[in-house]
Amino acid sequence: MLLCSQIFFALWVIITKDITDKEFYAIRDYIKDHYGINLGDEKKSLIYSRLRTTLIENGFENFTQYFEHLLKDKSGDAIVRFVDKITTNHTFFMREVDHFDYLRDHVLPYIEETYSAQKDLRIWCAACSSGEESNTLQMIAQDHFKGKGWDTQILATDISTQVLDKAVQSVYSADSVQTVPDKWKKTYFAKINEASYAVTDEIKKHITYRKFNLMQEKYVFKKKMQVIFCRNVMIYFDNKTRDEVVARMYEITEPGGYLFIGHSETLNHTNTKYKYVMPAVYRKT
Repeated sequence: MLLCSQIFFALWVIITKDITDKEFYAIRDYIKDHYGINLGDEKKSLIYSRLRTTLIENGFENFTQYFEHLLKDKSGDAIVRFVDKITTNHTFFMREVDHFDYLRDHVLPYIEETYSAQKDLRIWCAACSSGEESNTLQMIAQDHFKGKGWDTQILATDISTQVLDKAVQSVYSADSVQTVPDKWKKTYFAKINEASYAVTDEIKKHITYRKFNLMQEKYVFKKKMQVIFCRNVMIYFDNKTRDEVVARMYEITEPGGYLFIGHSETLNHTNTKYKYVMPAVYRKT
């Protein structure tokens, strides 16, 4: 045990040298080109702190050596771990609750009336993180369509394998479910112990989780979406990347369908075909 500690300390000493500008720019540009995340120069320390442990654990002497390994790795494992390290996945239940209220009071009644023959709800929760948003969407759908014979399957995606694994499990701390309405907590959660709650299978079975990169050139789905939630993601994109992502979303949105983005985000009204409805809510007319 002592020997392992000594080796770890020796490696830690080697990696205490800061990431060079050249190394940072190479990693930053790779992140931008492949995942759309735009990191300014002030994020150099963030990249350093998030990746340093990976270098230590794998015995790389510097960031150049690590980055070369990342590019050459054919298994895909290095990229998976890299994405999990560099992505930010901060979310919580009932975040920006006015969106959920609008979905419940306006969007779902519209969908029920418009698609009464098909009886299928098509919601894409892009960048679902650890599942709080996708579970919330399904709980709203369950409340509205229960007993009406509707297919309420929701597609939830993210680029991080780590958070998708958490979303599939949908186990949350007691503190994190404090913002959940009591009715939902009693109906859609099972108490594991004093410290944690699990979302019931009744909700989880209606959510399909998939790995998905918003930067891919074309979005292909079996059917177009009636609702897209893509919140607090495009804030990390530059204008060009955001416009391209929104354009691809527009193409796979049903006429009359809705796009929800984060309150800290905006769309370029000149470049998008979506029409403004209310803060951070847009519609394809």
